[in-house]
Amino acid sequence: MPFHPKPTPHAEGDLPEETCMYEVKADPLEQSFDAAAGDPVKELREEVAVLKARVEGAAIVAARPALDGAKASGTSVAAQAFVGNYLRRGLTGGIETKSVVGTTGIDGGYAVPREIDEAIAATMKAISPIRAIANIVKVGSAGYRKLVTTGGTPSGWVSESAGRPETDTPDFIEIAPPMGELYANPAASQAMLDDAAFDVEGWLAQEIATEFARAEGAAFVAGNGVNKPKGFLTYAATSEVDGVRAFGSLQYVASGGAGGFSASNPQDRLIDLVQSLRSPYRQGAVFVMNSSTAASIRKFKTSEGAFLWQAGLVSGQPDTLLGYPIVEAEDMPDIAADSLSIAFGNFRAGYLIAERSETQILRDPFSNKPFVHFYATKRIGGAVANSEAIKLMKFAAS
Repeated sequence: MPFHPKPTPHAEGDLPEETCMYEVKADPLEQSFDAAAGDPVKELREEVAVLKARVEGAAIVAARPALDGAKASGTSVAAQAFVGNYLRRGLTGGIETKSVVGTTGIDGGYAVPREIDEAIAATMKAISPIRAIANIVKVGSAGYRKLVTTGGTPSGWVSESAGRPETDTPDFIEIAPPMGELYANPAASQAMLDDAAFDVEGWLAQEIATEFARAEGAAFVAGNGVNKPKGFLTYAATSEVDGVRAFGSLQYVASGGAGGFSASNPQDRLIDLVQSLRSPYRQGAVFVMNSSTAASIRKFKTSEGAFLWQAGLVSGQPDTLLGYPIVEAEDMPDIAADSLSIAFGNFRAGYLIAERSETQILRDPFSNKPFVHFYATKRIGGAVANSEAIKLMKFAAS
């Protein structure tokens, strides 16, 4: 049954006797807390409001520019310290020290963090034509060696119960790509480095990659192998076919004219060049020439009037010649008497690039004040690894 509190005696001026005694909250804030505690909908609304405020605050922080060269996200602490401390201010605390000379232990450089080195490598691949199509091997020492077979029959067919005859002993030849120190020396003013909005990382990666690509592009084509890669055009060239010519020499196909194409049906010699490459290597093969040679070939037509050259209709798709992509390398020679102005082959199988895994940088604020130079070095080598995978066109009558 319901409970009725018993009236208590009261003094004069108090509430009337019939009024019951109830607990009264004097603090309005406490009353509001009690009311909210009993309202689940109100609690949910308050939580949503708090989460919304946090999201808006995070968006504001993310929209702010990164200071001191640090990236807002996706950049390691090592990269931020390298950019903010070493590149901008010249502070070397906590930076990994490397040796500039591969044969000694003398400390003379600082290893570029992985993020910056990857940006340099990606830019070099985009603007260095031979690097984009060759086989690249990362090495951790000053040299690289590879063994290839040049003969012998190390396999055969027998029945299940027959004896296994002795196979011929294969001949091995060691390929050691000549290596050299590739360097670049971009400069920036200290005022640029002190500017928090200046992207030091992006600028340095672009400058180093551009200089590296220009130098290595010439070496991969025509380098003499002395403190630099050996270019594929510097190997001996002969008209002998595969299996006959000496190992390491490249086969050429004559253009049919002295210092140019033959006067009639010049496209036939291009077909001969393609077919001189064995079918396993034609999968992934490309034409390599400079823009001047490409301009001459681009005018060739079939007897029906169709152009041999087909322009890439999709962004990023290369132009094709006889169905094979065309790579323009400005270091290839112009058409002249006895020039080797066109190469066709599978460079992924035919040309090897060996390079040290990291780029090294020295910060030099003293040599050319008020500019700060960044002396960047990378050890790179290159050589033909398979002379059957690359063919050349020689502009001669035969």
